[in-house]
Amino acid sequence: MVDKRIFNGKEVSLLGLGTMRLPCKTPLKRESNPLINYEKSQKLVDYAYQNGVNYFDTAYMYHVGKSEKFIGTALKKYPRDSYFLADKLPIWMCPRISDMEKVFQKQLARTNHDYFDFYLLHSLNKENFEKCEKFGAYEFLLKKKAEGKIKYIGFSFHGTIEDLKLIVSKHKWDFAQIQMNYLDWKDQDAKTQYDILTDAKIPVIVMEPVRGGKLADVSPEIQQMFKKERPDNSAASWAMRFVASHKNVLTILSGMNSIEQLDDNLNTLTDFEAFTDKEYRICENAAAIMNSVDIINCTGCDYCADCPKGVKISTIFSVYNKVKLNELTPDEGKKRYADIQSNASECVNCGKCASHCPQSIQIPKLLQNQVTKCFE
Repeated sequence: MVDKRIFNGKEVSLLGLGTMRLPCKTPLKRESNPLINYEKSQKLVDYAYQNGVNYFDTAYMYHVGKSEKFIGTALKKYPRDSYFLADKLPIWMCPRISDMEKVFQKQLARTNHDYFDFYLLHSLNKENFEKCEKFGAYEFLLKKKAEGKIKYIGFSFHGTIEDLKLIVSKHKWDFAQIQMNYLDWKDQDAKTQYDILTDAKIPVIVMEPVRGGKLADVSPEIQQMFKKERPDNSAASWAMRFVASHKNVLTILSGMNSIEQLDDNLNTLTDFEAFTDKEYRICENAAAIMNSVDIINCTGCDYCADCPKGVKISTIFSVYNKVKLNELTPDEGKKRYADIQSNASECVNCGKCASHCPQSIQIPKLLQNQVTKCFE
């Protein structure tokens, strides 16, 4: 059984199942694909549950709203008090204050659940938090908690260090969710984020522990470094162990979409063995090698997917990065790029994608410059 950590006297699995990247019926169409393969995804949930995973995370827009319905259905066979269900309020999708209630009720209906265990203000940065304060979003969640519809109130974060300090100081939070991995430990100052939350005694839930799969599929040079120290361990296990070695981490969300990925994570986080100082140094060296290559820091989350022109942004960035990392030859990259139905040439520079990007990537600029030059 996967290891547990204690939260308010309850055991929470160190591994959590994120439902942003569930198995789909048409895997080549990655962006916000609503066609969840229920049979494969149900097997994934069942296998996770049977091996001690009890934290399941979803959000309003995952798989164009289909993720909430799926996970609610998938968990119904199990006793309600045997698992934790997490969902999130997307304040940017609420033009009016009354929309918060509409979204919340829709989430309860989609999941067919009476309450959420963990509920988050989604993707907070300066702009989103200001809107939350203007709309009284935290007070709205307190009301839902009093009604028994929410047990714990938190937020997920994608802003600056100053934004985080402000958010932490404004309200009493039961937990917080941040992007944390050995690459972003310095690149996005996840270390300072983690320290701020730890000092404030706020338990940390981690998203993107393998950076959207990037840290599971590393270069031969990095793979050799890992194998020399631990011959039988996967690259993904190094990323998961880095995160789990931090004691204030409550659970690690992984967007697993295969039994093989789930098995690897379960093996890593069962009878967990914390990092040595030497292993921390190896990961630091791995991050330095990755940063020496000019790639786009896209995690494939597809928050940008609602493009008016249907540009396949994360797919394009993935092909671009594979070329830069020498995983594809330039000719192979050009062929794959040409096969993408809506590529960078369709971009009209509206900026909608960039405004939703948790990584603050200047998407139109990169599409029209770096990407176009790479594949022209």
